[in-house]
Amino acid sequence: MDIISFSIASEYITLGQFLKLADIIDSGGMAKPFLEEYMVLVNGEEESRRGKKLYPGDTVEFPESAQFNIISEEDSKL
Repeated sequence: MDIISFSIASEYITLGQFLKLADIIDSGGMAKPFLEEYMVLVNGEEESRRGKKLYPGDTVEFPESAQFNIISEEDSKL
């Protein structure tokens, strides 16, 4: 499984925004159908809400595929 750091410039982003910015989906409108079809874990728990807020320190996992560690933009510069 790939582990990828994903930096954000704001306090948080939503799961739907993350899916689009990480190039997992092509548009924000695809977030809900994607989350209905695929298992996504946020901090180890299954999540299906596109509005779920992701903060630095959170992890988003696609089982048997990839794990993204959310970090702040400031931390990515260290």
